[in-house]
Amino acid sequence: MKKIAALFALALTFVLVGCNTVKGVGQDVQKAGGAIERSAK
Repeated sequence: MKKIAALFALALTFVLVGCNTVKGVGQDVQKAGGAIERSAK
């Protein structure tokens, strides 16, 4: 369980570093949501 949490934290860090602004975070979340919607159809 600790490994999963560590991997999640590492991934989140890369996402936050990749987009330097709050607006960028919002865009990333929108893109992820769109990908999930498309895969669910």
